[in-house]
Amino acid sequence: MEDNEINTYVAKLILEEVGCVVTTAENGQDALEQFEGSAPGWFDAILMDVRMPVMNGIEGTRAIRALGRPDAAAVPIIAMTADAFAEEQKRTLDAGMNAHLSKPLDMDKLVRTLSAFCRGRALRQIRS
Repeated sequence: MEDNEINTYVAKLILEEVGCVVTTAENGQDALEQFEGSAPGWFDAILMDVRMPVMNGIEGTRAIRALGRPDAAAVPIIAMTADAFAEEQKRTLDAGMNAHLSKPLDMDKLVRTLSAFCRGRALRQIRS
């Protein structure tokens, strides 16, 4: 999820091109509610923008991790942020995120990261 509609649209198109089924959320609260309302194991990974309105990515990640379902502790949550400083990376990892990608996103790196966490299910390399 990404708080910029154009970035969301572009990322969604690219991810769908490599075989992902994409669900979007407007903010961390929306992501939390969608995750809570889903069947266990429905989501293979969550892309979480760190800075969003209503509920930011740090709060959203902590709320998902605090849910009493086994998949809440296991689902990979990948931070997306314009802040590439080590302090921000530590903050996202401390919140329960599994990886940290800096913006602007390198889509090949995003696909590789998702493939690593999702064991390659339904992902193929983007072709130039």
